[in-house]
Amino acid sequence: MSFTVAILGRPNVGKSTLFNRLAGKRLALVDDTPGVTRDRREGQGRLGDLRFKMIDTAGLEEAEGDGLEARMRQQTERALAEADVALMLVDGRAGVTPLDEHFARIIRKSPTPVVLAVNKCEGRAGQEGLAQSYGMGLGDPIGISAEHGEGLLDLYELFLPFSEPFLSEEDVEFSLKEGKEFPEEEEKGPLKLAIVGRPNVGKSTLINYLIGEERLLTGPEPGVTRDAIAVEWEHKGRAIQLVDTAGLRRRSKITEKLEKLSTADTLRAVNYAHVVALVLDAELLLEKQDLTIARMVVDEGRALVLVVNKWDMIKDRKQVLRVLADRLERSLPQVRGLLIVTLSAKTGASTKTLMPAVLQAYDTWNRRLSTSKLNRWLDNILAHHPPPAVSGRRIKLRYITQIKSRPPTFALFVNTPEGLPDSYSRYLMNKLREDFDLPGTPIRIHLRKGKNPYVDG
Repeated sequence: MSFTVAILGRPNVGKSTLFNRLAGKRLALVDDTPGVTRDRREGQGRLGDLRFKMIDTAGLEEAEGDGLEARMRQQTERALAEADVALMLVDGRAGVTPLDEHFARIIRKSPTPVVLAVNKCEGRAGQEGLAQSYGMGLGDPIGISAEHGEGLLDLYELFLPFSEPFLSEEDVEFSLKEGKEFPEEEEKGPLKLAIVGRPNVGKSTLINYLIGEERLLTGPEPGVTRDAIAVEWEHKGRAIQLVDTAGLRRRSKITEKLEKLSTADTLRAVNYAHVVALVLDAELLLEKQDLTIARMVVDEGRALVLVVNKWDMIKDRKQVLRVLADRLERSLPQVRGLLIVTLSAKTGASTKTLMPAVLQAYDTWNRRLSTSKLNRWLDNILAHHPPPAVSGRRIKLRYITQIKSRPPTFALFVNTPEGLPDSYSRYLMNKLREDFDLPGTPIRIHLRKGKNPYVDG
């Protein structure tokens, strides 16, 4: 039986480091800057034979009202209410602070059982903080080191009452070895949809509307989202993993280390996505940074959907769509036929059109074409528009076959690959897209030298 653990504590006590340790891989951003985590991040944890859901929370802050810190605290309180057990983390080197004591009083009022752990207890530096924590009224503390993997056996014993183990003792012993990372679990197969775009275009607001709850922090402050946060969702019976990402600014404007980490996390989310929804601000349509992000997605070979948000603010909608189509034709000709969805994440207007477009882009991205159809197509192309001769020598296109999908990728056998002009390769890509109904998806053609590989001799 699985259970849910909410990792709580004031900022910068090592919650995300422990989250990564229990997940067996780096999922959460970690930095010395206090308050790196803002949204609650969920993940699967493993400790010996125990499997559980984890919630990494923002640092508990003394904040009221509608400000960012207050909204972060509300997210943390929601995680506490959902959890089967709360793991309260204290910094052993800093000792028990007034803020720790303040939130210990809040947690004591919660019906959720609490486990108290004192982090950074490697060596002698954290022993004084460990001794102080006995006075917090949260039960006997355990000393751990999230960074070095110490104290996990004690944590295992405290978690044990919340679950029934189902692996052997050998598995337990292996997993609890200090510093061991856990093997990655096999992918279950949800469609992975990354929501990307510049800061403050409404990415988190869109996800919140889709799932029907205030799951992610939103607000007028640019750069509220820092981590790439995955949210499990189901759309008409289909498993979807929505990934909210940090806003991407121009590289020249990124100077702080934390923003560089956030940007890297966003790029990683794009790499692992199946479909990427690029959210645009309808009033600042397809600026240079939007095009940079779109090209990056195409270069990574991901399926792409354009989402024009804040559509309710636009009066002359036909003119805006004409401008957008013109810019796409001039700046992104390599993905002609890109699907465009117009909506308002704030009001929910037309949000129902997003998932059909995403599923259509996903199906196109997965398309496979038979070799016989491709070669009949190639014969027809050569009959009507053969490649130009190079230095008086005729270029022969002998054979074509699809070697993979996601995105559709083809091997074209040519007698002199180096002689085929790039313009002709682009022509072939456009004809493939047009003749086989592959709109808006990246297409790859790899030129190979040799004869038809399926004919002897």
